[in-house]
Amino acid sequence: MKKQIAIATDLLCVLLFVAIGRHAHKHGITFGGMVSTLWPFFAGLLCGWLLLTWKHMRFEKVSSGYVVVVSTVFVGMILRVIASQGTAFSFICVALIFLSLFLLGWRLAAKAASKRK
Repeated sequence: MKKQIAIATDLLCVLLFVAIGRHAHKHGITFGGMVSTLWPFFAGLLCGWLLLTWKHMRFEKVSSGYVVVVSTVFVGMILRVIASQGTAFSFICVALIFLSLFLLGWRLAAKAASKRK
C-alpha cells in the first residue's frame, strides 16, 4: 500500500469522526465549523505521521496505527484545551474509542486482505 493512500485513509477517518460528532451534537456540518473542530485532531494526526516518518515506520502497519491514534487524541485534546474547546472525559473516551476502531481498523483490514492474496 502506498503511503499516500494510508494518509488519505487516516484523514478520512478523522474527518468522519468530526462530521459524526458535529451532526450528533447538532452543530451542523458547515465548512467553518468542520475546520474549527478538525484542526486540533489534524495537527495530532500530522504529529503522528511525522513520528512515523522519523522512525522510518510504514504508515499502513498496525503498529503505526497505535502511534497515529495516540498522537491524534493526545495532541488533539491538548490543542482543544489551548483553544478553549470542550474536552470532557466522556469526549476523550469517545475520541479514543472511535479513532482506535477506525485508524487501527482499516490497517487490520488491509493486513487481512494482503494475507489472502
